[in-house]
Amino acid sequence: MELSANIDFWIKTVYPLMLILLVIEVLTVREHYDLKETASSLAIAAGATIIATFTKVVALSVFIIVFEWSKEFRLAYFGYESLGWAWWAWLIAMFGDDFSFYWHHRLSHTVRVLWACHIPHHSAKTFNLAVSVRNGWFITLYKPIFWMWLPLIGVEPLMIATALIFNAMYQFFLHSQIVPSVSWYEKLFNTPWVHQVHHSCNIEYLDKNHGGITLIWDRLFGTYQPRVKEIEPTFGVLHPPNSYNPITNNTHEFVNIFKDLGKSKKFKDKLMYIFGPPGWSHDGSSKSTRQLQSEWKAMKEAAKKEAALA
Repeated sequence: MELSANIDFWIKTVYPLMLILLVIEVLTVREHYDLKETASSLAIAAGATIIATFTKVVALSVFIIVFEWSKEFRLAYFGYESLGWAWWAWLIAMFGDDFSFYWHHRLSHTVRVLWACHIPHHSAKTFNLAVSVRNGWFITLYKPIFWMWLPLIGVEPLMIATALIFNAMYQFFLHSQIVPSVSWYEKLFNTPWVHQVHHSCNIEYLDKNHGGITLIWDRLFGTYQPRVKEIEPTFGVLHPPNSYNPITNNTHEFVNIFKDLGKSKKFKDKLMYIFGPPGWSHDGSSKSTRQLQSEWKAMKEAAKKEAALA
């Protein structure tokens, strides 16, 4: 399997298909699109593509280096140099990719400096196929770290790259409001209906459904949240950049972090403003998702008790 042939397939077949589907959706449900925001999303996507052209080559090179470097270790302790190309090795690669994506994605929502890299994807106030390509410019600088264990255990680097591309393609189809709920499928796999929860800034929906292809890890680690029909999603983020400028969209949260560093003289607080959860503050002036949801649950319980007494 040649790397060039693999890349050629995606460039000539998959990406044009994605563009065609995006145009069809625009023509079908124009109300789901905002012209300025769509232009902003495409500009962000163009910048991300240029940067990823270099970072993905570096990532694949690192995967190859780690894979080759650890061959003797695997042979000595596990009795093999590579997992090979058998069907079960592909399953390991796909599930390993899905597992890695979950933790990369979850931490990109719960570690503020990583959220600063990821927030451009969520700052859109609409939800459509154009948003799917609205990826932060700095996210590929750290994303491959979460996949580094796969070449260590003997998964072929090209197999990892293929799994990553397939996951990215699946993610593209998740960003649409056209597809209704498919309850039986959603027991295991991610869908556009479920992913709308993830892109919502409703308190009830914050930091939920981080899965890529499957919902296994969300269900296993307690971050699964079905969409509640009574709660219409409000797309976007709690503190948007309020700008269509792609540079502003990719840097505004880093600017906010820098400003917050001056709010406290304590070194521990400064570290929390960088590596703590988004929204955390040393004085309670702003709150994290966990704090907001805890308050929301408390209010809900109090309202129930009050209603019961009435």
